[in-house]
Parts: sequence; structure tokens; C-alpha cells
Amino acid sequence: MAKGNKQLSPDQSEELLARLKDRFEKNMNRHNGLEWAKVQDKLEANPEKLWSLHEMEGTGGEPDVMGLDGETGEYIFYDCSAESPKGRRSVCYDRKALESRKQHKPENSAMDMAASMGIELLTEEQYRELQELGDFDLKTSSWVQTPDNIRNLGGAIFCDRRYNTVFVYHNGADSYYAARGFRGSLRV
Repeated sequence: MAKGNKQLSPDQSEELLARLKDRFEKNMNRHNGLEWAKVQDKLEANPEKLWSLHEMEGTGGEPDVMGLDGETGEYIFYDCSAESPKGRRSVCYDRKALESRKQHKPENSAMDMAASMGIELLTEEQYRELQELGDFDLKTSSWVQTPDNIRNLGGAIFCDRRYNTVFVYHNGADSYYAARGFRGSLRV
């Protein structure tokens, strides 16, 4: 999609900001000490980031502020839906994995979807950080950024929460399942 198309209408922006504000206020444990007005100012000054949040919301991610980077001044959003976002499941890990499948290809890959939305997959560390604030992926799993040494051998990693524990697993990067999607992050 051309960069010019990555802007919301005033009504879409207003609706999304209201939804994000409501989520922010209901989940203060995720961002203690932060003020919504400052977050909103930053979002309004970066309409392409607001568009990315709209994409996260539209695919079921329920994005919320997870913190503020003290060095860059950027607010950090993660997908905070209880399960891996519904609109981002049944995808393999990346384009190379998608192209390697000879039959029964998924429609997309996690890395391609994230790039088209202007977001990044969570890292394992970010995934664990999210899990400290609640119980996520009790029935689903989420691809996370995979180190090159694993990906170069054909694998990819994903995480979930079972038995009150966060597990990290591996799979062929070309695999995909109805219950596996990905969670993203966005810096604004």
C-alpha cells in the first residue's frame, strides 16, 4: 500500500483514539505513571503510526501502551488481546517459508503481515514482559522474532502460556496452524 494511503479519516482517528484511551484507562497496570494526553499528542503528530494501530485493532490485537522508552521518548504499544489476534492466525513465519511450501500454502506470513501493518513481531523478551501483566495465549500461540541461527536452519520460534508458565517452542518456519498467529509492537 502506498504511504499516502496509510492515513485514517478524521472519524476513524477519533473513534480509534477513544477506544485506545478507554483501554489505556482500564489497564493502568500496563503503564504506571504515564498520562494519556501525552500519548494522544504523540499519536496525533504521527498519523502513520495511528494507521498502524488501526491495523492492529482491526485484526483483533487490542493494542495498548506498555511503556515509554526513556532514551528515545517513544511510547511502546503491544497487542494485548487475551489470545493471539484472530485476524493474524494461520500464517507461517516469513516469505521464505511461504515460498518453500509446495502445497497447502497459507495466505500470508507473520513477517509480511507485520511489515504491511508497520509493526514488528514481539521478541521473546517482549513476550515474557507482556505475560508478567496478565495471562495471554492460554489457548493460542504466537510467533516471535526468531534468531538468525535458528531461522537459517529452517526453524522459527513461538510462545504460549500453559500451566501458568510461558513456554518457547520451535517449529518449521513453513508450518501454520489455526491457533497460531503473532503479536506485534509499535513505537510512537
